[in-house]
Amino acid sequence: MGASGNKLLLDVAGRPVLAWTLEAALRCEAISWVGIVGQPVDATAIAAIVAAASPAKPVRWIVGGDTRQESVSRGLAALPPEATGVLIHDGARCLVQPELLTRCAAAVQDGRAVIAATPVTDTIKQVDAGGTITATPERSALWAAQTPQGFPVQQLRDAHATASREDWQVTDDAALFERLGLAVQVLEAPASNIKLTTPFDLTIAAAVLSPRAAG
Repeated sequence: MGASGNKLLLDVAGRPVLAWTLEAALRCEAISWVGIVGQPVDATAIAAIVAAASPAKPVRWIVGGDTRQESVSRGLAALPPEATGVLIHDGARCLVQPELLTRCAAAVQDGRAVIAATPVTDTIKQVDAGGTITATPERSALWAAQTPQGFPVQQLRDAHATASREDWQVTDDAALFERLGLAVQVLEAPASNIKLTTPFDLTIAAAVLSPRAAG
């Protein structure tokens, strides 16, 4: 992103990125508790975002770890004891709609592990270290993984415990389930569910969110 600080605190359509993400979670009736996992340097700014949202459900601040995997483990440890399902979502996906969160939550309540994803529309090339194409995977079987990702809580805790013992490092929680041979299903997400990674993504997000801000 090229920002001097956390991109979740950048302004988009008059509000911080994280404020939009939090709003979607708070509007989802299937979600009864929200944990925000982050680094201590951002705690004060994030507390202000939460206060401005005036949440009607509990929102808990959780100090994250050095990796995404460790941060998720800390989030799992902080869940309310009665929690049986959990959705894990990137704060940078601020265009997420409550409807998508609701669909993922319903699948988890049925005992399934799911991830939001979109079918790949570009032709994908596998390339070696020298920049030479080595393969063209069949596009019809490829999906781009997104969040939210939803899991039964105990299954995910067990998966993280195994990863810790075996020193596995993965880029998302679905990959842990895959390594353990556990089924994970995709739920198709709308094209708008992008992750803000570049300044251009901020421009797209502003175009989508500005009408909501005006309303």
